[in-house]
Formats: sequence, C-alpha cells, structure tokens
Amino acid sequence: MSVTGKKRLPIGIQTFADIREGGYYYVDKTPHIHRLVEEGKYYFLSRPRRFGKSLLVDTLHCLFEGREALFQGLYIHDKWDWQVQHPVIRLSFSDGVMHSRQELDANIRYQLAEHRNRLGIDSGQPELIANDLSQLIRLAHERHGQRVAVLVDEYDKPILDNLMVPERARELREGLKNLYSVLKDADPHLAFVLLTGVSKFSKVSLFSGLNNLRDITLSPEYGAICGYTDADLDTVFAAELPGLDRDEIRCWYNGYRWGDQDVTAVYNPFDVLLLFQERQFGAYWFESATPTFLVELLKQRGVFSPRLDRMQAKAQLLGRFDVDDITTEGLLFQTGYLTVKRIEEPLVGYHLYTLGYPNQEVESSLNEMLLPALGLKDGELQQYQLCLLEVLRSHDLAALETHLKALFAGLPHDWYRNNPIAKYEGHYASVFYSHFAALGVDVTVEDASHHGRVDMTVEAFGHLYLFEFKVVEQLPEGRALQQIKDKGYTDKYRAAGKPIHMIGVEFSRERRQIVGFECETTRT
Repeated sequence: MSVTGKKRLPIGIQTFADIREGGYYYVDKTPHIHRLVEEGKYYFLSRPRRFGKSLLVDTLHCLFEGREALFQGLYIHDKWDWQVQHPVIRLSFSDGVMHSRQELDANIRYQLAEHRNRLGIDSGQPELIANDLSQLIRLAHERHGQRVAVLVDEYDKPILDNLMVPERARELREGLKNLYSVLKDADPHLAFVLLTGVSKFSKVSLFSGLNNLRDITLSPEYGAICGYTDADLDTVFAAELPGLDRDEIRCWYNGYRWGDQDVTAVYNPFDVLLLFQERQFGAYWFESATPTFLVELLKQRGVFSPRLDRMQAKAQLLGRFDVDDITTEGLLFQTGYLTVKRIEEPLVGYHLYTLGYPNQEVESSLNEMLLPALGLKDGELQQYQLCLLEVLRSHDLAALETHLKALFAGLPHDWYRNNPIAKYEGHYASVFYSHFAALGVDVTVEDASHHGRVDMTVEAFGHLYLFEFKVVEQLPEGRALQQIKDKGYTDKYRAAGKPIHMIGVEFSRERRQIVGFECETTRT
C-alpha cells in the first residue's frame, strides 16, 4: 500500500491498539501471523532488542481477543473468525531488573494475579508457581469456553540481566524453567503459544520437556516477521523519504537476515523511525540496546576483531546459549551484532552459516566499543579517531605513518606484560582494523585467518588504501610493500579509477612497535 501523506512515527509504541487508533504508521505483519496460526500451535522466536517483538506479541493478543475493528484493512481481516474470542495470558519480563529468585517469583505471582482478576477467575492461589499458571490456564478455558493463548515477551531477560553473575543467572533460569515447564501438560487447554526473547536457551536447560516448541528464528518464511523491508520503506514510509539518501539508509541500517542470502533483508525498525524523526544518521539502536555483558565477554575472550565479519558456525552453535556455555558466534548473532550472510549446503547433516556485520551502524559502533578493550584509553579515543579522520580526508601518508606509530606507542605497558606475544600479534591486527572500522569508512579484510597478519583495504574520501602487515624481529625488512607489488594486489582495483596507496607496515615482535612503514601511490 502506498502512503501519500505523513503519519505519526510509532517510536517506542508497542501497543497495537494505540498504533491503529492513533494515526501512526503500521507495517502489516498479519500475513506472517496468519501463517503462524494456520501452520502450528507452539512457537519460539529470537530477535535482538528493539526489533518489534513486543508489538508482535501485542498484535497477537488483540487478534485472539477478537478485536476486529483494529484489523480493518489488514491482510488477516477477512481470514479470521471474529466470532471466536480466546482468553489470553500474556507474561512479560521486559520491565526492570530482577536480582534474585525471590524477586522473579514475586513478579510472576503479580502478573498471574492480574490475569486472574482480568479473566474473572475467583479461586485461591496455589502454593506453587507452576500450579498457579497451570490452574489459571485450565480455569480460563473452562470459564470462557475457548482454549487459551499464552504469549511470553522477553522470556529470557531476567537471565541475561545477570549473566555476569553465573550463580544468580542459574538461579533465575531455574525459576523460569519451573514456569515454562507447565505448558506441555496444559496442551488440552491451549490454542496458541509464543515465546519471544533475545537468546535461545537450550531445551535441556530451560525448556525441558517442551519438545513441541517450534523455533522459527531461522525459518526463511518468517525472516521478516519483525523489522522493515525495503518495500515497506518505499511504500508505507514513502512520505518520510524525501531529503534522505535512499542508498545511505540501506547502507546504514539494512542487512539483517535470519535465513540464507536469498531471504529478504530487513531494517532495524528503531533505527529507521529515529532517522525519520531526527533527519540525520546515527547509531540509534546500538547506543540504546547494547548489553554490558556483551562487552565484558568479548573483552574476556580476546576476540580477534578482523574475523568478526566472516565468522562461521553450524546452526547448532548459533542456537546454543546457556549460562555456562555461550559461544561467541551465538552471542553475537542472537544479540544482533552479526547476521547471516550465507548458508552452505548441508555437510554431514548440518548447515554451515557464514556470519557478518549487518550494516555500517553495527560495524563502526561495535569496533569503536572494542577499542578500549584493545588497550586504547577511553579519554584518548575521540582524539585518535578525529586525527585519523583528518589524515584520511587530506590523504596525507606521512601524517598517517605518524598517527599509527603514535597510536601503538600509546598502548599501556601493562598490556604487553600481561599478554603473550602470540596473542599480541592478533591484538596488533585487531587494533588496526577496529581503529579504521570505527570511523565508518569502508574496510575490507582480505585475510583474517591468521592472527598477526591481516591484509586490509580501506576506501575513504575517494581514495583506496591497501595495507600489508608483517611481523618481524627487530628491524624493518621491507617485505610488506614488496608483497603488495609482487602479488599484484592493486590489479582488481584499477578499474575503480581512484588513487591507490600501497602501504607496507612492519611490526617488531621484540620491540612491540611499528618499525617499518613504506608506501607508494599509483593512479589509474
């Protein structure tokens, strides 16, 4: 559908009725919802924060309650039996932070009591929480004559909020497991079940016994169930586009895929709405949704940042997430900092996923966030970044050499003393890559498979920079620049018609500093 005039931007609005009745833009997700209801009964969906999960849950809430007027003009309107109204039990853990099992149990008790009052169920509260939910589902079915829809929003947030305190996280996990375990035996009383969250905790740890829960996180047909597509921007939000560079919008915010490369990529809705409001590009989602535990875990694991844009993992690893077993790939994928770039054909019964940054916002912001973990002081980061930006803008190679040598000279000595040289070589490459990537310029890593050696291409302000890195003993050997020439690295870039700067950088294994910096410029 096309829109000729502007509507209100639903920033922070997660209530379906408010959007439909308040003159806000709405991207119709009911084709996906209709498919869900027709195809099955028990579902699980993982999406990053601020991706529209709560609005999806509230839309389902209104649908099962039979609020027909809200769905006028939407895909599902003439495909739904509005005479049937189901009781709905919606649980949400999105508000606040719980630090103990007691706080979690009190929160659950409060929500269940609210549903008893709303559904007109007058009965004593069972002693056990599991019995409380089980009884509520059964009595709601009996009182209203229709099976119950159970919707759980941010099912995992109490655990994620406490991941850096494993003992507490395990305690909260057991409390949630106790709650969710009720759902399988309640099957005769249930019409529909959906659990949404950021992470996918294993069925063994959190969904024990609930083996009929279908995970649609990576199902291609549900790739756009949350988020906006290009078609949505060009039709629903057409009135907001004038004055903004359409290709730049795509570069900054599009690129999320939950499925193979043929699945339609989606935009983070939070970013798009803030862009339309502020009329300038910014890291809106990253600045509002980055969990502190992510930074700490990446720092602890010494992640080799040039590899982040081409990580590979089996589907089992992407879905394996638990308090005591969090893979780096699974963590970055489920929290939205990496997305699916390619899926290879099944090998011995499993698919191999290649992951990468979804867009410019995430690549530049995540690398900027990693710089302090790589040894650069917070107070100096802005100075270094502004200096590099000016160097690239002026294409001053002598200034670039001075800047990079100063950058590494400024690394704290404690870092060197506390890290073996083999690990430091990976750190050396990570500092180079993240320093450039944090600017938001176009950075391509040619070979990120060997720590201590990363070949990198940077495109900025109409110029190309080809870097070759070598680790030497103490003195420069002059091999880095020569390798660029010998292997013809510039050949594939000549057609671009831009100045190409070949830069060989040599780093001393013993002196722990840049000892060689040679460059030549060729014009095509």
